[in-house]
Amino acid sequence: MTARAGEAHTDAFRAGGIRTDETRTAKRRPDEARTGEARSGEARSGEARSGEVQSGVARSGGDPSGEAQSAEVRSGEARSGLVAAWLRALEEEAPDPARLTRGRAYARDGGVDAVRIGPGRLVGFVHGSRPRPYRASLRLPELTPEEWDTFLGLTVAEPAHTTALLDRELPPALAGEARAAGVRLLPEPGELRPGCSCPDPVRPCKHAAALGYEAAALLDADPFVLLLLRGRPEAEVRGELKRRQRATGGAERPAMPTVPARTARAARETGVRPRLPEPLPVPEAPAESRSYPAVPGGPSPDGLEFLASDAAVRAHAALAHGEHPLPSLSVWHDTIRLAATHPRLTGRRTLSPLFASFAKAAGRTPQELTRAAAAWRQGGETGLQVLEEEWDPPAGGFDRARGALAAAGRPRMTIRRNRLTDPSHTVQLRYGKDGRWYPYRSDPGEDDWWPEGPAADDPVRALDG
Repeated sequence: MTARAGEAHTDAFRAGGIRTDETRTAKRRPDEARTGEARSGEARSGEARSGEVQSGVARSGGDPSGEAQSAEVRSGEARSGLVAAWLRALEEEAPDPARLTRGRAYARDGGVDAVRIGPGRLVGFVHGSRPRPYRASLRLPELTPEEWDTFLGLTVAEPAHTTALLDRELPPALAGEARAAGVRLLPEPGELRPGCSCPDPVRPCKHAAALGYEAAALLDADPFVLLLLRGRPEAEVRGELKRRQRATGGAERPAMPTVPARTARAARETGVRPRLPEPLPVPEAPAESRSYPAVPGGPSPDGLEFLASDAAVRAHAALAHGEHPLPSLSVWHDTIRLAATHPRLTGRRTLSPLFASFAKAAGRTPQELTRAAAAWRQGGETGLQVLEEEWDPPAGGFDRARGALAAAGRPRMTIRRNRLTDPSHTVQLRYGKDGRWYPYRSDPGEDDWWPEGPAADDPVRALDG
């Protein structure tokens, strides 16, 4: 079973130096030669209120590639999961696609000025066909204190999430985990509330749409814009993340082995390599898979989670027991391996539709797959062979087993090839080609044998479980 895993990228537009704690800039329209006079008293009434960031009126210098990327976003082309969610929230509730088209054109041509961002709101001045700009706004509900606590806890729980966010990237996995935990981090259709000073009664009007597309470019450059809209400025989020990191420390995770820089330089110069650090201890159990967000055009989040969990199980088995992480198995045997080891297919989940679909795909019944999975848990491929095959063992260990059982006071068992069955026909021992004994049980009179209990080198111990 294979799957193609798509990648979800967030491109950072570093060219304009966009930061949530600095002045934001918006590209001017090329056909206008504006001076620095104020667009309105409100736009230039002094410093932004606490927790707000403000955009200027001209972008100076910068990398042309960054401008091209920003232009794509302003044109409605989503380049990340965050931007895709923002545009979906902006566009799906819009009653008039023509107004969205005009808004995209305004944003693309630099018609959005003096963008101010604060908790729960976004305000900007949009220049259309009239000389005087209109004041457009978008409002987004802030997260509750409980939602913030959950989101920050999820971020700190995974060091990769914290590192990415502090580097101005919002990992799709973090957004998916937040959503699964009930935190509405990414905007959803119906959450954005547009407003404008223009006389158009339709919302969003073309001016509010233009502000939305301009905001998409800012979001694509810096996810802290979204966090500010959701209620907390960048400095507060960074401070809280660092505080929580210090509180958790590194107690839960062993420190990574390191080599001093002086030793590394000496090794490079002399060609004498130092002894490798000791490997990290093998964890007691495979790591739990994180949830994955839905990405337009990407693979199923449910399928990704399933494959990630299976990969964790394989990796742990390779580290802990030396098993080959990618054994060469038939479709049926690989289905059995999954049914025996995957956390979503074991235990009571053998009654789930997913388990039944796996059995059907392999051309077997759920009962057959359940029995085979039990045999796999007993002894892997050898245990499965014990379930499926009868064979004639050579003299030696098999013959000595009868004496050992008799010495332990067990009833005399009948012999059929590699199988010993007690007189009640409810207990059976099967001798494997690995020299171990595999216990099986059946209900009285059923002759329906199921693997039960661990295999053992000693037949008495195998019977006792």
